[in-house]
Amino acid sequence: MAAMHIAGNPQTLTPLQRELIDVAATLGREKFAPRAGEVDRDARFPFENYEDMKRAGLLAICVPRAHGGLGADFATYVMVAAEIGRHCGATALSYNMHVCSTMWAGFIADALDMTPAQRADHEANRALHFANVVRHGKVYSQPFSEGGAAAAGKAPWGTLATPATRDGVDGYVVNGKKIFASLSGAADFYGVLCTVDKPGATIKDSLYLALPADAPGVSVVGDWDPLGMRGTVSRTLLLKDVWVPGSARLMPEGLYAQAAMRYPHMFATLSPTYMGLAQAAYDFTVAYLRAEVPGMPPVKRRMYPTKQIAVAEMRVALEQTRALFLANARDAGPDPDKDTRLRIYAAHYTIMENAQALAAKAIRTCGGQSMLKSLPLERIYRDSRCGSLMLPWTAELCIDRLGRECLYEPGERDEELES
Repeated sequence: MAAMHIAGNPQTLTPLQRELIDVAATLGREKFAPRAGEVDRDARFPFENYEDMKRAGLLAICVPRAHGGLGADFATYVMVAAEIGRHCGATALSYNMHVCSTMWAGFIADALDMTPAQRADHEANRALHFANVVRHGKVYSQPFSEGGAAAAGKAPWGTLATPATRDGVDGYVVNGKKIFASLSGAADFYGVLCTVDKPGATIKDSLYLALPADAPGVSVVGDWDPLGMRGTVSRTLLLKDVWVPGSARLMPEGLYAQAAMRYPHMFATLSPTYMGLAQAAYDFTVAYLRAEVPGMPPVKRRMYPTKQIAVAEMRVALEQTRALFLANARDAGPDPDKDTRLRIYAAHYTIMENAQALAAKAIRTCGGQSMLKSLPLERIYRDSRCGSLMLPWTAELCIDRLGRECLYEPGERDEELES
């Protein structure tokens, strides 16, 4: 049976979108899916997949064309990421951490307000980092979480960058810790979010720095043996007196806070991986019931009404999820209105929750053999469970923000009830 397109109707796509999704689909089927079981079992980083993506140009998907990249926009990237997630969730999720570094320094930064001096500085800095990706195939990560309120946007980052000059070069000394640091030990640069160390620092004093993985003071510690997304190898990153020059800035000082307020879609790039996993759960179920899963006995199970109803319900949920996913992709841009912002939360929540619901229903529908580790469904199920827990927009935070922002306009407060 012909595979469904991740975007539904490919005729609605641009030529670049069709081309890049086709590249991702071919790599996924021929390379990523066959490796996914071993990557998951051993909790090891999928280095081979990154070499394949490097050769295909996908590491530079969101690097502007002026800097030698593919110049893909938000919508193009998220559909490609979803297609990769369809074949290997860990590859798609860690790939997102790399691409976001180029996206934030690229078209997101282009949409922000900067002084002429900031713009000139940013252009010079990002040219260096984009060249690292395009010419040298370097991989950037994006360690975000610290275990506190900063990742949810409630407090300044605990990781501090102290301005310092060495050998006449202005730069920073960075100290801190990042947990769940995807690509730890695999990335060439860690794109670290931190706070400029000064009295009274707030979220507006944020800084986004690319720290070389081999810089003195950078270390990776701890074990990595989680339930799902095992191939992301998200261990703990320790930063002890790490000095970097000012050219390490992926955004000018304070600009991350502006980006977070004005371009909230930047936080929705985790969900395409889970859109891909939702699709994968449905794909497996159909193939299993049609007796088309390689290595399984040719025993069809599609003739039972209960199986047909379950697949119909899965298809409905999948198409609902895809509709919100694609709407979110089309909406992406700076300064969204309130309805668009609420739709981002709704889409992100729906994708994360429906991915795990579809995977659970796939197991129930296919039966006990589908939980064998020799088949991909049990891995898809475990990977899908991770999405709703991921900061900055966990399922709980999405619901919290939706409920509050649906009922309140900015600045509104309730009068205290009389006792």
